Amino acid sequence: MNLQWGKVFIAALFEVAWVVGLKHSDSLGDWLMTAVAIIISFTLLIDAGNKLPVGTVYAVFVGLGTAGTVLSEIAFFNEPVSVAKLAMVGILLAGVIGLKLVTPDSKPERGEA
Repeated sequence: MNLQWGKVFIAALFEVAWVVGLKHSDSLGDWLMTAVAIIISFTLLIDAGNKLPVGTVYAVFVGLGTAGTVLSEIAFFNEPVSVAKLAMVGILLAGVIGLKLVTPDSKPERGEA
């Protein structure tokens, strides 16, 4: 995994933080940390999208963020868990990993196929 994909992964971790923060923040400090997580998340995402195929970057970012949010809600906030829910997260992650594996590690130049 190169540096740009690492940025996408870290951006997805911060996405989980800010999505959870949007639901659970109840003080000014919590809201400020949520805002910082949003800024970090999108800064890393935009930077990686400038060097990698943006459609794949966004799909990986959202997929990892979605899976991470569901799993963090289960682990930390007593969200109901079921085999079906875990299977769907697994399918989502399989799709994200597959998409990443079939995508080159750089943007094609304009005019290239």
